[in-house]
Amino acid sequence: MTAADTKAADPPAAVPHRPGPKPPRPSRPSPGRPRSGRGKSARLPYLLIAPAIVAVGAVFAYPLVKTVVMSFQDMRRAHLWGGTTPPWVGFEQFTNILGDPHFWAVTVRTVLFMVVCVTATMGLGLGLALLMQRLSTWVRLLLTGALVAAWSMPLLVATSIFRWLSDSDYGVVNNLLSRLPGVDFQGHNWFLEPWQGFTVIGAVVVWGAIPFVVITLYAALTQVPAELEEAARLDGANALGVFRHVVFPVIKPVFQMVTTLSVIWDFNVFGQIFLMRANKPEPEYELLGLYSFSKAFESASFSQGTAIALITVLLLSGVAVYYLRQLMKTGEVE
Repeated sequence: MTAADTKAADPPAAVPHRPGPKPPRPSRPSPGRPRSGRGKSARLPYLLIAPAIVAVGAVFAYPLVKTVVMSFQDMRRAHLWGGTTPPWVGFEQFTNILGDPHFWAVTVRTVLFMVVCVTATMGLGLGLALLMQRLSTWVRLLLTGALVAAWSMPLLVATSIFRWLSDSDYGVVNNLLSRLPGVDFQGHNWFLEPWQGFTVIGAVVVWGAIPFVVITLYAALTQVPAELEEAARLDGANALGVFRHVVFPVIKPVFQMVTTLSVIWDFNVFGQIFLMRANKPEPEYELLGLYSFSKAFESASFSQGTAIALITVLLLSGVAVYYLRQLMKTGEVE
């Protein structure tokens, strides 16, 4: 072997690299301009609820505007049937109503009736919801079915049943009370005294509102951790202490919202009184809803009726704002 054979071979010459075309770099959107896909997804919820907004506006917007306009006019039957424009009177309807002592008597009566009905509804509803926690499954399902059936019963049917129960001649209530020793309620008319009549009417209102309250509060009670209740009992808390310091703080947002809805509903009670008094309620049974109805249709002063309705809306606006704030706190409204 020669030296030429043992000499290490030189490495091959490097082939020069020819740079090819660079691939295009992905364009980045500018910080100030959102992506088109993100913009479409942000608009999608508004597009989906647009038909509902249009329908609600068509159903409620025009009557509301018409009510506001009519409250500043003096519309009578001649204007309604003749199609003529009623004269503008400014705030005259409101000053007449606010200066009427009967209006303030009706307002106080409405507030008292609402407070009693809401207190009874929430108290009985909370008690039944707590009771449902301690019932067996099949009994709880049976009670839930009965509550839903009562809730779905038409108002006309419910008031007819309560009218029969409180009837002076054939009522079940008078018959049962008369069986007590020394009690005679045969032929007793519950509607001669307004406070007794409102007791019967309030029973109709509470009976119709309890199912919603019970089902909603029971759903809230199922969210209370059992570990917290057991820990409170181990620390020596009694049943009232467990409810006050453990259970109620958890269900408080739902309880407040249901109470607010009950205030709004019971403040506007109309059908129960109107039907219980055979479509001709006496003046001592008038609440704000019936007072507005009687002014508009019985006295043929449609503008005064609409003015009373607007005053009622203003009285309830504070409750509505509180309700929306509670919804925002619980995350229902962003």
